[in-house]
Amino acid sequence: MTFLSYLISGISLGSVYAIIALGYTMVYGIAKMLNFAHGDVIMVGGYMSFIAGAYLGWAPWMGVLLAVVVCTALGVVIERLAYKPLRQATSLAVLITAIGVSYFLQNAALLLWTSNPKTFTSVVGGGSVKLFDGALTISHVTIVTVLACIVIMVGLTWFTGHTKMGTAMRAVSEDKGAAQLMGINVNTTISVTFAIGSGLAAIAGVLLCSAYPTLMPTTGSMPGIKAFTAAVFGGIGSIPGAMLGGILLGVIEIFAKAYISTQLSDAIVFAVLIVVLIVKPDGLLGKHRNEKV
Repeated sequence: MTFLSYLISGISLGSVYAIIALGYTMVYGIAKMLNFAHGDVIMVGGYMSFIAGAYLGWAPWMGVLLAVVVCTALGVVIERLAYKPLRQATSLAVLITAIGVSYFLQNAALLLWTSNPKTFTSVVGGGSVKLFDGALTISHVTIVTVLACIVIMVGLTWFTGHTKMGTAMRAVSEDKGAAQLMGINVNTTISVTFAIGSGLAAIAGVLLCSAYPTLMPTTGSMPGIKAFTAAVFGGIGSIPGAMLGGILLGVIEIFAKAYISTQLSDAIVFAVLIVVLIVKPDGLLGKHRNEKV
């Protein structure tokens, strides 16, 4: 049962990584840019839910809704102010801007909420389900996290494949110039992509803080980096790849902590990524594209 317990913990952690990675992979797949401020949007989502519960006395679902609304709006504002002016700029300029936005959000959080850790109350509750006469215990947070990941992945897959905006996103992903000639508003499409990715970051932030109830301005930094790793692992630009990469990364991390070393778990995770990219540079579910020059 110990092995099964570790496996479930890994899937739960990996589901959080997968939800965050979906935001990374959507933005990269459509806008062809890496939004390294994504991890800090997770932190903002956690603080919004914390404020709703601790200061305003709102119900947990209202806190989640507030986090999603604020982070969605924040994602659109970041895209319009920081990234839209750099639409024709080099990748290096966009990358430096993303890092700058990340530092801005972290320091703004330090000014607003200080560096003192906040104790986050789970929006799901502290209950659990016991199986096999109590030999295996699964927390409600774990169940909700895994279900949320599945629902979000299925919903995004349907959205990109069966809606007008989803079709526009796929067209912009293939060729921005051709999409614009066909009447698609590229700027609006990219803004919607940022909005969806930031909304997902808010959900991931709430679930992450529910599972690990300590909230700080740097809360989203390491999960954000690992989620980006998961997106690359699964094949950045692929929605199923983001989910697969996130879950595998979470399972590898938990097993590495349990059976090898807590201190070396992060190194093992990144070492596995390096091996995968050497064998399959486009990720597990990524598609190789030949670029014409």
